[in-house]
Amino acid sequence: MWKRNSMVETIHITNILFSSILEIGDTAQTRGFSRALADQRREEIFFGKEGNFGAYSIFSEPTLMPILPELPKIQKYQALPNIRVRSIRIKGLSASAITQIGSTHNVYMDSRVHHIRHIPAEIMNNEEGE
Repeated sequence: MWKRNSMVETIHITNILFSSILEIGDTAQTRGFSRALADQRREEIFFGKEGNFGAYSIFSEPTLMPILPELPKIQKYQALPNIRVRSIRIKGLSASAITQIGSTHNVYMDSRVHHIRHIPAEIMNNEEGE
């Protein structure tokens, strides 16, 4: 892996959430994983069984990784090996996102989200009757 000096003068990030990464410098391997289950109802009613990831196949399915071709070995000479960043401003990183200043050899990120929306029957009936 190529070695560089990563120099950042100013970085301002408001929020970093749910398996997100801020990396300044070189990395051999980065892994991030996040899963979310959003159950939206008109009223705040809880039945006690919410949050069971095993009930939804999206969370147990294997991650399909592409088969990448063998890349040739590259030798590089960096006349100016420094990465210089004056300023970065980010509002938010979420759900297995990454911000990196530098080189990475291997990155694996996986985010799975399942949204459930409960729509009351009277709303559905009104929409069908119009």
